[in-house]
Amino acid sequence: MAAGNKQQRAERERARLYQARRAHHDAQITRRRRDNILAGLGGGLLVLAVLGGQIAYYTVGPGVSSPVVETPSPAPSDPAPTSTPEPTS
Repeated sequence: MAAGNKQQRAERERARLYQARRAHHDAQITRRRRDNILAGLGGGLLVLAVLGGQIAYYTVGPGVSSPVVETPSPAPSDPAPTSTPEPTS
């Protein structure tokens, strides 16, 4: 009978270790999934922050281009002489 108890005890120990390994493995999968989601969200937020910074720099910051102001050329006050004379009556 002692041999039977020893065998049952070994089987119970193997089953307990197997359950512990499965639980640990399942916890690792859950943690990896959570870590991947958090890393993706963090990376996405970082990209959006960099993009927002670039947009702000080039629209309101020192990177903004100076506006081109076109100055009108002075119009002559006297009409330009024509090459053909006006007919006189």
